Amino acid sequence: MQAEPQKEHAWLEQLVGNWASECEFSMTPDEPPVTIKGKESVRSLGGLWTIGDGEGDMPTGGVGRTVMTLGYDPQKGTYIGTFVGSMMTHLWNYTSGSVDAAGRVLTLDAEGPNMSGDGTAKYKDAIEFVSKDHRTLTSRIQGEDGAWTEIMTVHYRRTG
Repeated sequence: MQAEPQKEHAWLEQLVGNWASECEFSMTPDEPPVTIKGKESVRSLGGLWTIGDGEGDMPTGGVGRTVMTLGYDPQKGTYIGTFVGSMMTHLWNYTSGSVDAAGRVLTLDAEGPNMSGDGTAKYKDAIEFVSKDHRTLTSRIQGEDGAWTEIMTVHYRRTG
């Protein structure tokens, strides 16, 4: 079986390259945001998948490492992927995703541990191309009231 890249796979190819990152997040809703810097290298796997290897300084010291895979499943008609980090034990599965009509924002759905420590919650990660060389990743969590709260924003700027 030989899969051929679709137009949806081409959207992912714009992620390929080397990026400097700056991440802002809050450990808890009551704490002020923390900013950490890092880098990410994204490569293509056969034009069907992208693999992003990231690393950055952790607020508690040391270096955190991450791996994100993204692809498109034509059978399901949705973007899919995974995310893991050296600072967590949860494997994040992006079960569905789509690009907006303007072709700038890929929104991905996942479920993971609730930040309160009790049960699970729904998450949305949005990758937005501000320009060819600047993109953002914004993560949101859905509260028990159904409202979405932004918990993290990462700015990526192309370095090569």
